[in-house]
Amino acid sequence: MIDIINQINATHREIGNQAVATGAGRSLLLRRTYGAPIEDVWSACTDPERLSRWLGPIEGDLRVGGRFQLKNNAGGEILRCEQPHLIKVTWVLGEGMPTEVEVRLTPSDDGRTIFELEHASPAEIVDQLVNTYGPGGTIGIGGGWDLTLIALDMFLNGVSFDCATWEDTPRRRSSPPAAATPGAPSSRLPGKPATTTSPRPSRSRYNTSPLKPTVPTDDRMCTRRE
Repeated sequence: MIDIINQINATHREIGNQAVATGAGRSLLLRRTYGAPIEDVWSACTDPERLSRWLGPIEGDLRVGGRFQLKNNAGGEILRCEQPHLIKVTWVLGEGMPTEVEVRLTPSDDGRTIFELEHASPAEIVDQLVNTYGPGGTIGIGGGWDLTLIALDMFLNGVSFDCATWEDTPRRRSSPPAAATPGAPSSRLPGKPATTTSPRPSRSRYNTSPLKPTVPTDDRMCTRRE
């Protein structure tokens, strides 16, 4: 059984004002440390075969300047790739507004890896949602980054699970909703957008992300398009 409480508490969360390409932004930062070397975490986040085992299948022109699509999830353009430290992409779910996701990896002194994921959305749109509907107006944008980070931890520790069927397993059904913990999104399968409603968060706990994140690719991702 997954220790959901400890898993969620392993992640630091904060709200910021990370700018996006169109101007001012509102952002959510998640940070946690994984017990794996940076090369292993980088590979898990960028190798399509490994990525499909904890986030979901990906296809597209997987290099800087190309476009990617996660199955039943978001797609976008690969903006930056600095192996093995940084990946930045645009992140669009269906007809939703374009947002940006940046993943940063830093090696720690003890051989582990500090993982940061920052998801930024246009400030004008986020502020309009909050002004119109209150703090809960952003819940439609929010959704499963916490479960994404848990899925990555499970994968790095050799826990085998199927992204497509994990939601129906006894392990998943026995886990309490992640939304019961401050700052956590609604409980959904890694790699899938959140569609259920959960208790409305206060503005300080505003969640910008539809899910899981990080971005994939093969070795070509670090090569600019001709």
